[in-house]
Amino acid sequence: MMILYFFVFIFGTIIGSFLNVVIDRWNTGKTLGGRSKCDVTGKTLAWYELIPILSFLMQGGKSRHTGTKLSLQYPLVEVSTGLVFVLVFQKFWPVIFSAPANFMYAMFFYFFIFSILIAILVYDFKHKIIPDWFVWEFNILALLNVFIFFPSLGNIIAGPLVALPLFFLWFISGGKWLGFGDVKFALGMGWLLGISTGFAALLLSFWIGAIVGVGILLYYKKKNHQIPFAPFLILATFITFLYNIDMESISYFFGIFI
Repeated sequence: MMILYFFVFIFGTIIGSFLNVVIDRWNTGKTLGGRSKCDVTGKTLAWYELIPILSFLMQGGKSRHTGTKLSLQYPLVEVSTGLVFVLVFQKFWPVIFSAPANFMYAMFFYFFIFSILIAILVYDFKHKIIPDWFVWEFNILALLNVFIFFPSLGNIIAGPLVALPLFFLWFISGGKWLGFGDVKFALGMGWLLGISTGFAALLLSFWIGAIVGVGILLYYKKKNHQIPFAPFLILATFITFLYNIDMESISYFFGIFI
């Protein structure tokens, strides 16, 4: 199992390296093809400068060409993608022998889905906006998955139902409390997770956002510091998906302490 985990992790870091390229080049006029280049000198990077995680460590976190510090985004995205892939693999591992076809589908589908979500998380964190291409790619894949494997009225309306509370907040605040991109993203949350788990993810995202938001505001000591909400939605989506948390689970949790 450890060997399998290792190879899944390595595969995830390679995908994470590609996600860094997508995040850095998106909406800059650059294509996603071609070798990566130094941002300052424009020189093409050598193959050993492109090894996920290791190249960052071997270079001491600095550019080989200019000596400037490299962004921590690169190793963090690579490590995070590797860990996410391992956790997804672990979740579906029990069905590999009883339903190998379902296992393979789940692996590639959720690897792809969470790769999109990682790109959205980092891009929104950096630029305070969710690219429409990313969010609609996520939404369409989640909806197609519903129609192909879980066709029911409840699962189909889960997207609009989960998005409705965010739409309400966006509408009454005139877009000041959150962006419409968060509303569009919540559609995919509902279709991916279903009604009960989708609302649990929505609730969890507000809790995580409140805790982290207060910490950030105290650190920066500025009341108008802008905090993107999509990263909290994505983190809550992954947690509820991974551990099968729904509204019943949350009600039971609070029932223990009441």
